[in-house]
Amino acid sequence: MFKHLKLDINAVKERDPAAKSTLEILLCYPGLHAIMFHRVAHWFYNKKFFFLARFISTIARFLTAIDIHPGAKIGEGVFIDHGIGVVIGETAEIGNNVTIYQGVTLGGTGKDCGKRHPTIGNNVVVSSGAKVLGPFRVGDNSKIGAGSVVLKEVPPNCTVVGIPGRIVVKENKRISLVSTGIDLDQVRLPDPVAQELDELRKRVAELEKYFYNSMGRGKDEAL
Repeated sequence: MFKHLKLDINAVKERDPAAKSTLEILLCYPGLHAIMFHRVAHWFYNKKFFFLARFISTIARFLTAIDIHPGAKIGEGVFIDHGIGVVIGETAEIGNNVTIYQGVTLGGTGKDCGKRHPTIGNNVVVSSGAKVLGPFRVGDNSKIGAGSVVLKEVPPNCTVVGIPGRIVVKENKRISLVSTGIDLDQVRLPDPVAQELDELRKRVAELEKYFYNSMGRGKDEAL
């Protein structure tokens, strides 16, 4: 457990420029507190002390405003930044070095038993207010844009934005903005609506050109 704690503290230091000291992180970061509570609750959950596990997670939710089911599996170096309103379901699985911002939901889509929550790969960033719903995988090194609703699998090294979520960057070759290799940029994301409008403009221009050529005169003459 102390090994996990050290890695979780280091994750905060690496990814939050506002963090000034280890003591500040230990005492003032609810995301870290929620993960610490969860690791204890998850241990009891695995030992089939379900009520005690759920009771610990309820205390954690009351203290941190972060709701993590004790059955969820969370890897090393996970950083929940700000954290208010984060919900992580029972069968969710989170890999190593994942960053989750406030208002994120890793949820299910129905009352099915068994695996019904997403699996988040390593080095993934899930931005503010994003909803990832269903029993699919978000691949390693991917990014979910703020406010997105993701309902299907995301390949590795992709950026997803929008409602429903659409892949706007695949196999991103941009140089990472941080030395840890995790790109936390949530602003300079492609706009899928603008991209579609650009494609429509190009298509209209092509159709106009074809129309006027078929009429045997240029556009200026027709006007």
